[in-house]
Amino acid sequence: MESNKVLDCIGLFCPMPIIKTKIEIENMKSGEVLEILADDFGFEKDLPAWCEMSGEKFLEMKKEGNIFKGYVMKK
Repeated sequence: MESNKVLDCIGLFCPMPIIKTKIEIENMKSGEVLEILADDFGFEKDLPAWCEMSGEKFLEMKKEGNIFKGYVMKK
């Protein structure tokens, strides 16, 4: 999946990946895609839940080894 920006949250634990995602998404234009990298296992469930709550569009979650790659489209 192609993204407009990549946010590296590796080494951060809940709630920091979601807080940083929120801050980054606020600075993006509608329709842009943010790729978030994280190694916190809670991120896999936290990101879709946050998108549902915030109204942003959750696109996909991939796992590559111990790294999660989440994709969110700015509403």
